[in-house]
Amino acid sequence: MLNDLPFGPLERALVDSLQRLDPAASPVVLASAALLCMALDKGDVCLPLVRLAGQRPWPEQDFRLPALADWQVQLQASLLVGGDGDFTPLILEHGRLYLARYQAYERQLATHLLQRADDLPAVDEAQLSESLTRLFAFNAQQPDWQRLAAAQAVRRKLAVISGGPGTGKTTTVVRLLAALLEQPGCENLAIGLAAPTGKAAARMAEAIRNAKAELPVSEAIKAALPDEACTLHRLLGSRGDSPQVRHHAANPLALDVLVVDEASMVDLALMAKLLDALPPTARLILLGDKDQLCAVEAGAVFAELCEGRGFDAQAASELQRITGQQVPVSQPNSQLGDAVVLLTHSHRFAGDSGIGELARRINGGDVSGTLNLLKEDRSDLAWNAQPTPNELLERLDQGYAPYISAAKSADPAAAFAAFNAFRALCAQREGAWGVAGINEALEARIKRRSQVASRERWYVGRPIMVRQNDYALGLFNGDIGICLHTEYGLRVFFEGEDGYRPFAPARLPSHDSAFAMTVHKSQGSEFSEVLLMLPELPSPLLTRSLFYTGITRAKHKVEIWGLPARLSEAVATRAERAAGLAERLATTSLIATPQPFAADGSTQFSLF
Repeated sequence: MLNDLPFGPLERALVDSLQRLDPAASPVVLASAALLCMALDKGDVCLPLVRLAGQRPWPEQDFRLPALADWQVQLQASLLVGGDGDFTPLILEHGRLYLARYQAYERQLATHLLQRADDLPAVDEAQLSESLTRLFAFNAQQPDWQRLAAAQAVRRKLAVISGGPGTGKTTTVVRLLAALLEQPGCENLAIGLAAPTGKAAARMAEAIRNAKAELPVSEAIKAALPDEACTLHRLLGSRGDSPQVRHHAANPLALDVLVVDEASMVDLALMAKLLDALPPTARLILLGDKDQLCAVEAGAVFAELCEGRGFDAQAASELQRITGQQVPVSQPNSQLGDAVVLLTHSHRFAGDSGIGELARRINGGDVSGTLNLLKEDRSDLAWNAQPTPNELLERLDQGYAPYISAAKSADPAAAFAAFNAFRALCAQREGAWGVAGINEALEARIKRRSQVASRERWYVGRPIMVRQNDYALGLFNGDIGICLHTEYGLRVFFEGEDGYRPFAPARLPSHDSAFAMTVHKSQGSEFSEVLLMLPELPSPLLTRSLFYTGITRAKHKVEIWGLPARLSEAVATRAERAAGLAERLATTSLIATPQPFAADGSTQFSLF
């Protein structure tokens, strides 16, 4: 029976491994493991049995899963399946089937988060109040959520700050770090800055360097603020493709404070390892946008952390005393409670901004409101509801014409400015409306017009995106380079801290052409104008978070090319990843908080 089921290579390898461990394992148990593997590949952390109970998971096959109660009984009877704390390849917990490694990651992360949220550091409230009044004097909003977020980050070992584009997350974090450094005995704190990608880390460091110059603080405080950031993998000391890292509980990071930007891009495994490696005494500040796309790998950790946020009466009273702000009282449903603050005022999108209003309607799941808004005559919104491939190529050719002209000037600054003025974003890589097809077709047109042979890979104006970190060259996955003519021939220029860095094309790590990029790859970037292409046919990738992330990359104008049906599907589809983290953090959690792992790194599972 199992041989007839359409398992992929990963599912087949997992099933074969489990059969070697238990040759008597039933087809239901092995099929469940394969379905779990498929769920992980789609970003889920676990397989909720209720999702598939009694169904035929492969419609073209006769195989049907048992009803929920019977399915649970069969799994519990298997030698391959255990409960929380058991050393088995699969774990069944509250109707969710996990690979043991991911269940361990999830409960380890919950344990560390709750311990950190409960540990309240000593704070000089008078000094904090004075610091906040001075550092956030420019804000007139009531309540001033930036000031409240800073207050909580100083008063807590854990701070989760979520906000959309232009809500001032970087402004908030640099000022809260200054307020923290002004606390008695905190002037020599070891502060680390990190992000999931090299591009995001570089943007974070640049933003903080620029922001700290304007701070109303002493030169000593400015000097104590960090201005370098690294990737999370480098911070932890990742070992190639191994799940193990150099830093863990037995060899912790030498930090007092860690700030992580673009935290919505951090998957469950990486976040669990990060918390394990952070000393219990250190503060953790997570910045992100809960409505953006989740990590590529399994988990939606940042979004789950933001669930159940709120300030009870006591927390609201304390914050009002320190900040002078009226704080709305809302009973939290998460044990993290007031550790989570949502920044709501966008300084990028004015009150009458079409992009800002479109983002609100998309996040609200308002299908008709989204379509009606796009039909209005807005200067910052445009919609082609009946796109054709030829029309699209003509529009992209037109959109990139100023960039191609700027690239011919051989001035890197002019080329990058022109390239960032317009960007094409796709929902997916493959297909006529995907990244690969768009790049190939557009490159062919540009080569013909520039009289470049079709077989030539390199030509003036070719933009590329690095796909692989190269620490020796200082190039990272997601970095953008532009090919320009120099006295030494063609060179690919990248933006750097001290100007533009040229590289011979042959020296570059793995890369792709980048006239078009996926919405996923655009996270953390912003462009003057964005053209967002949606696929012609229905796609599981079309979700509310993808649509929101794509349109909010634009600062001044967004142009959407897609059928009304695809837009409607995107707005109506809320991407939900199966996981149990939010339940573990809930105030009424059914799951007991386990003890933390042994601090010797031995719990870094490698197989299941």
